[in-house]
Amino acid sequence: MAKNLVIVESPAKAKTIKRYLGSDYQVMPSVGHVVDLPKSKLGVDIEHNFAPDFVTIKGKEKVLSEIKSAAKGKDNVYLASDPDREGEAIAWHISEHLGKTKSKVSRVLLHEITSAAVKEAVANPSKLDRHLFDAYQARRVLDRLVGYKLSPLLWEKVKRGISAGRVQSVALRIIVDREREREAFRAEEYWTLDARLTGKNPPPFKARLYSYKDNRIDNKAYKLPEAQAREIIAAVEKAPFTVKSVERKEVRRSPAPPFITSRLQQEASRKLYYQPRRTMQIAQKLYEGVELGEEGAVGLITYMRTDSPRVSDQALESVRNHIGSRYGKEYVPEQPNQYKSSKQSQGAHEAIRPTAVERDPESIARFLDKDMLALYTLIYNRFVSSQMMPAVYDRTTVDIESADAIFRATGQVMKFDGFMRVYIEGQDEPGEDEEGTLPLLNEGEVLTLLGLDPEQHFTQPPPRYTQATLIKVLEEQGIGRPSTYAAIMTSILRVEYVEEDESKRMRPTSLGRVVNDMLVKAFPDILESSFTAQFEEDLDKVEEGTENWVKTMKRFYGPFAKDLADAKKKMPEVKHKGLATDLKCELDGGDMVIKWGRNGEFLACSNYPKCTNTGEIARDDQGNITLKPSAPAPTDEVCEKCGKPMVKRRSRFGEFLGCSGYPDCDGIKRLQSDPVKTGVACPECKEGEILERRSRRGKIFYGCGRYPKCKFAAWNKVVPQPCPSCGANYMVEKDLKRTGITWQCANKECGYKAPAPVVAQVEPAPASTPPA
Repeated sequence: MAKNLVIVESPAKAKTIKRYLGSDYQVMPSVGHVVDLPKSKLGVDIEHNFAPDFVTIKGKEKVLSEIKSAAKGKDNVYLASDPDREGEAIAWHISEHLGKTKSKVSRVLLHEITSAAVKEAVANPSKLDRHLFDAYQARRVLDRLVGYKLSPLLWEKVKRGISAGRVQSVALRIIVDREREREAFRAEEYWTLDARLTGKNPPPFKARLYSYKDNRIDNKAYKLPEAQAREIIAAVEKAPFTVKSVERKEVRRSPAPPFITSRLQQEASRKLYYQPRRTMQIAQKLYEGVELGEEGAVGLITYMRTDSPRVSDQALESVRNHIGSRYGKEYVPEQPNQYKSSKQSQGAHEAIRPTAVERDPESIARFLDKDMLALYTLIYNRFVSSQMMPAVYDRTTVDIESADAIFRATGQVMKFDGFMRVYIEGQDEPGEDEEGTLPLLNEGEVLTLLGLDPEQHFTQPPPRYTQATLIKVLEEQGIGRPSTYAAIMTSILRVEYVEEDESKRMRPTSLGRVVNDMLVKAFPDILESSFTAQFEEDLDKVEEGTENWVKTMKRFYGPFAKDLADAKKKMPEVKHKGLATDLKCELDGGDMVIKWGRNGEFLACSNYPKCTNTGEIARDDQGNITLKPSAPAPTDEVCEKCGKPMVKRRSRFGEFLGCSGYPDCDGIKRLQSDPVKTGVACPECKEGEILERRSRRGKIFYGCGRYPKCKFAAWNKVVPQPCPSCGANYMVEKDLKRTGITWQCANKECGYKAPAPVVAQVEPAPASTPPA
């Protein structure tokens, strides 16, 4: 019988660690948090120092019972959940549920899951960190107060079912502010002028107008107008082009540091086109362990939620030896490259790096799927390059004089590739900012003009944010932490405050604008990025033990409670009235307003219910709203009522077929949408795939794709996730009044239940308006 119990978060991690520790250790997964604040009420006792009422998560009673049973008779219980605030909270709550026990309960921090690292961590356990747990409590309680106090207010004033969140709402404000910048932007014309030249030595080259009459032309502080461009052309066409100066100097370019969480998400977006959530899901698998044939399951990277570029001495020594043996000693710096951490950085964590530099991507490629290999390669190459010598260039700058104008040409030649032999950052891919080579030129040399190329340009508005660029802004402003970035992105898209265009750039919906504007006006402090950043710093102080978490909460809650009381009285109501526009109803001349339904925003006449006119919204890049043309599309269907052709129409509930004789005939017919694949095998016939279909009355259900040969059907949403308890190939989602949205095992004999995963940092709208 095993003498020791190790508790981790995930089954995959448990499997990997069990193989390292052997028969003296039993390893069990908690499958995430075991307790949380209740969904049906606030769960925070504001009058008694904001005491949280943590309750066992539905479906986790069995997990806790099994952990308690397993702990009996053990010499040691090691709590090895993730090495961050969330992991510390899981460890703390499990410890509390174990109660008084003869076993010695210790905390184990696993920054990487390899045999040596796991054995060393277990051999050197630590105590539970009260300060780290208090930082978690403060963050969780504040997010609950913001979410459960503001969400009901938004339900009452705007739309039921929407939500607000401490970080989510600040991220939304950043997106809305950028959109308004774009709408206020007015393009300005400017011109550039290139001269095509040749000298005594080939090849021909280009030089760009740099200054005119001693005035620098950079098209930023001063934009070259067309009239002046024509004036300069007329002047230089008649004048010689003479080399005024030639400057040659050596330029060194240093490598980028190894990845931290935000940089990994940004670079994976640029190079691999992965959204942050996808990046973190793949990184989680690489961290927890991958089967490498006879070697078994091995964690391939260090912990992926970090804001520190620190690297252990052992890893530095290993990568320097690897670089020297593979690329040559000239690529190894005399001393290891050191990188500074941000002031918010958690120094205990390392950067994201391979756990063993000997496992290069080529040697393990056959064990990884396409996505895992791509991300591992990115992490591996970035880490190796971070400890290589700088790249060295010879850069030449040539100023060429003609009349009163100076043209400048630049070129560079690589002398030593250094780190660029292994890795180049996404925004610096070859071809994006590489300068060409120049011929040998000498001061005083007269050049031959081959032609002048004037080109018209227009200034561009600031670009919309992608998920990756928004994460960069959040990081720069100190908003959020590594574990929250991906969740923030998911949140603002899930609540339909933001939509992504074809290029995956985010623009706010009308609902997002309304919610943002109302919150900014009512809660100016909370919606300031500086407030959110300051609270993150306060949490760091709580974690360090220099700040009391209750005092932190009291500083926040006083002003918040006052603003909340004022907002309940003064915040305008748009839920029924709608959001005013400049459009008029084409039927009765009333004002058209924006409202929100099950299928998103739509235009409706303000004289409803007397006038039921509705329509789709069209919005241009300046934010101007128009009624989308709704000319019905003809079909081959015939109206069952009058025999006239049916046409395709659209309402706020989606597309449908309507009689072309409307309003004389009101015949309609629902459109049957194509079934959606779930990727889950049918539990009855084992051959077909479960498909998401729509019934004749428009209700979604799930049925076997082999119908009518197989008649399996179910109303509950199919979740293509294996049951963590019995391993069934899928679960079902149910919306229960008491507990909210719940995932349940499809195997009724199993009985596993758990709340559907909730996105961090954003409180879900409560099941009912919680008491004040």
